[in-house]
Amino acid sequence: MPGNTAEDVERLITDPLEDKLKNISGVTETESTSQEDYSIIIVEFDEDIEVETAKQLVKDEVDSESAGEDWPTFNNKPVTPNVFNLTLSEEMPIMNINIKGDYTVRKLKTYAEYLEDEIEDIEQIKQVDIRGAQDLEVEIAVDIYKMTAAQISFDDILNTVRGGNATVSAGNLKSSGQRRTIRIVGEISDPKELENFVIKNDNGPIYIRDVATITFKEEDKNTFAREYGDQVVMLDVKKRSGKNMIVAADAIRSIVTESQESGALPADLDITIANDLSSKTLNQVDDLVNNIIFGILLVVGVLMFFLGFRNALFVGFAIPMSMFMSFAIISFFGYTLNTMILFAMIMGLGMLVDNGIVVVENVYRLMDEEGMSRIEAAKKGVGEIAIPIIISTLTTVAAFVPLGLWPGLMGAIHDLFPYNFIYSFR
Repeated sequence: MPGNTAEDVERLITDPLEDKLKNISGVTETESTSQEDYSIIIVEFDEDIEVETAKQLVKDEVDSESAGEDWPTFNNKPVTPNVFNLTLSEEMPIMNINIKGDYTVRKLKTYAEYLEDEIEDIEQIKQVDIRGAQDLEVEIAVDIYKMTAAQISFDDILNTVRGGNATVSAGNLKSSGQRRTIRIVGEISDPKELENFVIKNDNGPIYIRDVATITFKEEDKNTFAREYGDQVVMLDVKKRSGKNMIVAADAIRSIVTESQESGALPADLDITIANDLSSKTLNQVDDLVNNIIFGILLVVGVLMFFLGFRNALFVGFAIPMSMFMSFAIISFFGYTLNTMILFAMIMGLGMLVDNGIVVVENVYRLMDEEGMSRIEAAKKGVGEIAIPIIISTLTTVAAFVPLGLWPGLMGAIHDLFPYNFIYSFR
């Protein structure tokens, strides 16, 4: 609702909608913010309700309320609220692309819009937002004294602009056995054309230029973007929930490189990538791999002094095998690598070899003390300590089970940690 105060927005839009939404079955909480020109209402549902079902319930109530006679209008049309599901992971940019060079801000914005269109075509990307450059707007600065003298109102000017800047259908024309649609194109291509719009024609035409000054300028600045103190035009890149961040980041880098190599963007344009979350994820994966390798070497090195090289390898083999099985389980359930999963795996690394050490030590004890063969010692040794090992493993797992049963939104966020920690013991 452009041109309305926060109080009017709250009274006319927010309060009526919020009263309706609170009565929806399954709603646990509503939170609203009313500001000048717009309102945001966040509706939280019980976790058992599907997202699409919740979205449809909200849309039904919004449509019901906005169809009422008291619902406010804008440009002679009812205000249409936008209903969408809010996914937090989709609202956080996975990277920022900074564009600067010896060009005007408007030209830099043109280059940014080219990259925006190219990047949004990537399957994993939800949207790209531009910061640091404002959209252009047409400003009609009315001289109140001239308007009063000409007996013209603001509505007269508004209706003149609205009626003159429109493309309308003029019906159909049959010619040579063909039906053709006729359109009257009235949309302006240059804001200066507005100056020649006639507001009224009593005792001679009165043009908009007679009572107002028309300028084409940037909107009031509401976004800022800087890199090391230099002004830049920045793109915030947001990915779709559940999509692979690393694949998306690689595709974006390819687009940036190819755009400059092909000449679509100037070669002297300085394009840098900042706050790349995919790099952090790759670093965490590298840390995990390094921990696995270091863990195997350390375990084998220590156990060599007590159990011999061959048996040390058997125990150390448990680490990569457990990791591979964890990755297989994660992939089977449709998860992708993230910070919570990696943290759980790294934490579980140090606890993987305990059972293997106990088994190997018991087998060697039987071989040394009772003179059993390797096969006999292995069978008896495993059988003697199978139940204690299972119980000790279950006690470790049981400590993390309550985290997986945590209800609500926080439980949905954190349940990946206990589950993947448990998977690492497979």
